[in-house]
Amino acid sequence: MGSVYAGLMASAGHEVWAIDTWREHVEAMRTKGLRLEGASGERVAKLNATGEPREAGKCELVILATKAMHVAQAAEGAKPLLGADTVVLSIQNGLGGPETAAQILGKERVMVGVVGGFGASMKGPGHAHHNGMELVRLGEFGGPITPRLEKVAEVWRGAGFRVKVFDDIDQLVWEKLICNCAYSGICGLTGHTIGEVMNDAELARVSAACASEAYAVAKKRGVRLGFDDPVAYVRDFGSKIPNARPSVLLDLLAKRKSEIEVINGSIPRVGAGLGVPAPVNDTLTALVRDKERRLGCR
Repeated sequence: MGSVYAGLMASAGHEVWAIDTWREHVEAMRTKGLRLEGASGERVAKLNATGEPREAGKCELVILATKAMHVAQAAEGAKPLLGADTVVLSIQNGLGGPETAAQILGKERVMVGVVGGFGASMKGPGHAHHNGMELVRLGEFGGPITPRLEKVAEVWRGAGFRVKVFDDIDQLVWEKLICNCAYSGICGLTGHTIGEVMNDAELARVSAACASEAYAVAKKRGVRLGFDDPVAYVRDFGSKIPNARPSVLLDLLAKRKSEIEVINGSIPRVGAGLGVPAPVNDTLTALVRDKERRLGCR
């Protein structure tokens, strides 16, 4: 997803620095540009790429587009990029990413992004693909909508993204989390795409149960949601990117540890404190963890 953001923003004329620890990816972007294909069309974006944040200097907007378990490292690495008015936008799946960034960089400069319906993956170094281009949701860490939030939103809109701003970040995070719970664990275990899960009656039943449990936990927690039928909501979400493979599946295929703990695993963890059981999400989380161990994921 970070490559999708970088490619489209660079194509829109912004000065973009792509900062990554994947050396081959950085070198490919430096020498050949960043190739992006899929729902936004095909392009080769010219941008700056480095593994050393200090090379970029002070930035107006820093986007942390890492997995949740890498936010702390990314936030520490981003410190040389921060000027007096730099805004940091933290975009992760699951729960806890923006909170980690705020602890390290200061709550006053952190915004929250929730991005859904893209189905992005890396084809190789310097080459990204995305199946859809649905919606970017943005909010201030503590709410409400502010002029600086609107300014950041305009940067994204100008790069071709569909953007909405919100007062309530809990709504942003949980609406995306419910969708992730519906497909992440089950796709990771079966190797199926989102559409294949939706079209299999038995797997669709498991997916629906995960979404329903997450919805029940969110409602008990007092989260305001924009829908009252979680199964219909996640099926509508999935129907827009049927060929996508969630990040949990992509990680398992690459023998990397996944974000299952902050996606499906977060539902029984939060639910336990609220008296709301989530046995299906709990079971899927345990099975994905076992698969990670058997594959030797690191």
